[in-house]
Amino acid sequence: MAIGKLDKETSDKISFISFIIPEFALAYKMNVQKAYQYLKKYGGIDYLNKHWWALHTDNPFWAVRSMYEICHKNGGAI
Repeated sequence: MAIGKLDKETSDKISFISFIIPEFALAYKMNVQKAYQYLKKYGGIDYLNKHWWALHTDNPFWAVRSMYEICHKNGGAI
């Protein structure tokens, strides 16, 4: 792979993650940085990295909700 050129799957994953974190922030009334920190602290980012392919095929509402549920199970409270 050439430097600076991503494969399609990596590019799609980055696009989805950069889309869904601001959606999460909007849904739970926080700025994007706080949303990322919350997701990182309570396992949402790990969940996103592992399951992004399935999450990106669903309605963003349900993807955001799934991320919230994972974080909530891991002690996150908004």
